[in-house]
Amino acid sequence: MNYDLINSFFSGHCIDAYQLFGAHLEETGVRFTVYAPNAKNVQVAGDFNGWNGNCGWMEKVDYRGVWSTLIPEAKEFQVYKYRIETGNGWVEKADPYATYSELRPKWGSIIVNTANYQWTDKEWTEQRTKNYDRPVSIYEVHAGGWKRDVLGNWYTYQKLEEELIPYVKEHGFTHIEMMPLSAHPFDGSWGYQIFGFYSLTSRYGTVYDFQHFVDACHNAGIGVIMDFVPVHFASDAYGLVNFDGSHVYEYPNDADAHSEWGSYNFDLWKETTRSFLMSCASFWVDRYHVDGLRMDAISNIIYWQGNKNRGENQGALDFVRRMNYNLSKKYPFVMLIAEDSSDYPKVTHSTLDMGLGFDYKWDLGWMNDTLKYYKRDPIYRKYHHNDLTFSMAYFYSERFLLPLSHDEVVHGKLSIINKMWGSYEQKFAQCKNLFTYMMTHPGKKLNFMGNEFGHFREFDEQKELDWFLLKYPAHGAFERSVVDLMKIYQYNSAFYKYDYDYRGFQWIDADNGNQSVYSYYREDENGCFVVVLNMTPASYETFTIGVPYAGEYVEMYNTEKDIYNGCNMCNFKPIKSVKQQFKQFENSLVLRLAPFAGIIFECKKKKTRKTTKKKVDSEKVEKKVVKKTTKSTKKEAKANK
Repeated sequence: MNYDLINSFFSGHCIDAYQLFGAHLEETGVRFTVYAPNAKNVQVAGDFNGWNGNCGWMEKVDYRGVWSTLIPEAKEFQVYKYRIETGNGWVEKADPYATYSELRPKWGSIIVNTANYQWTDKEWTEQRTKNYDRPVSIYEVHAGGWKRDVLGNWYTYQKLEEELIPYVKEHGFTHIEMMPLSAHPFDGSWGYQIFGFYSLTSRYGTVYDFQHFVDACHNAGIGVIMDFVPVHFASDAYGLVNFDGSHVYEYPNDADAHSEWGSYNFDLWKETTRSFLMSCASFWVDRYHVDGLRMDAISNIIYWQGNKNRGENQGALDFVRRMNYNLSKKYPFVMLIAEDSSDYPKVTHSTLDMGLGFDYKWDLGWMNDTLKYYKRDPIYRKYHHNDLTFSMAYFYSERFLLPLSHDEVVHGKLSIINKMWGSYEQKFAQCKNLFTYMMTHPGKKLNFMGNEFGHFREFDEQKELDWFLLKYPAHGAFERSVVDLMKIYQYNSAFYKYDYDYRGFQWIDADNGNQSVYSYYREDENGCFVVVLNMTPASYETFTIGVPYAGEYVEMYNTEKDIYNGCNMCNFKPIKSVKQQFKQFENSLVLRLAPFAGIIFECKKKKTRKTTKKKVDSEKVEKKVVKKTTKSTKKEAKANK
């Protein structure tokens, strides 16, 4: 028994408690270890002892409540449960540290060795970073609702590997974010009400199947992000609630214990709960090689019940700082992403500076303002012009990620394309415009599955996406526009290298509310790209904007191109800038601007004579050095001879 690990667990600083607790295969059998501080007795019953708990008595190996036993007859993939004697009799519980479980309505824990898989992703893992200066475009997926087979059954992890990975690759996404895959009893919770936090859901296959899926993603150049739920857990009697007849995981008082979702809140002041959750986060990175953790409902950690009026939850804040510090120290490449709807400061600042230690924060303010704007009748948009400019007023205060997630396409909220104002055709035009704005705005990106081809129906976990829509020209053309946009984003570093640096973004005209036209540029050392967004059905044969450099501007993307089912009012030839003042710019550009168009121009910068002369001079010097070196080498060779 590893007593150092036990002591670390009780101190609240343990991030590998899964190496102690749970079911572990050893040479002489399977060792079961569980934390039940107020249990009178504990038994393990399963396939290996005919479900006779009297053949599986556990020994209390630590006075603080650690119970353990070795069962020689136990084998991998056998099912087991804990029987715990409380002050009110015996209860049956799933193993909190089980790594695999039965499918609902069953809930038994299953013995499996998650350390057994032979990974082949070394090349990928060695080059991982937190991606601050790399492209990140995330495809958020509900495994049971992406595609189903002809009989309506869920795709398996193997089938997802065969079809989802090439799909994501072809569409220009860099990462897949899986909605929670921990064991959960109710399909309609989408995995957010969990009873087995370490346990991979058996809905779609085995532990080894999922490890192979992640391995295949990495070998295809795709990162994997796991949705992690550190706030609350399912209320089912066989789960964590009243685990040993006492409040082992939840708050002791009902006002704090019960969440707004009908589940139970974790008591994040308790050191053993902190070790449980920190170790769980570490487990998914360690055993499944995931590249990031998106942490759900962080506002409910910051404030009691997520209510700012109730004040900050200092114990929970201490926990999240400790967790993020330890995770970043052990896994310096893992992306820690906060889904946080609050305005709490320093969410993505270092814990050493009293920040929360996340790497990215969902910009839910950007999402709300943006979707609200695109819902409006264009006639009234001029009165709400700063809905789209406001994000840049606060953007550099955190490392923001721009989400159009599952939360925006459920419960009567309408799908993304159906939120757009106007007719069927106008919805498509504006949604293409929205994607142009999103993909050229600073910050990493996230889109829920279906957004990429204009899914009209709200998300329903009981059905696959409406793939038949791609038979319709409008949806096929929309998908093509998104794919091209994703590739432009991924292959031009100006759109991501300086996401969190003032150098990377500059407004050209943020104040043209009367015409509802926005213009700005993104740049780095490798290029400069000018973006123009027309938010009304008005068109302009000549429209003037300022530009940062003199030279030629090539239209590389226009949402109104005919191949995207647009009106084809484009700028087909390179446009030369003119020496004409526009606001703070010495040069300007006169372009054609179609209704609801989103346009990206690439700037071909002019080289000055001074720069050209320096290059020529350096080339001359280089030639002289080469010539001199060659002569010296010949002399030396002759002397040696």
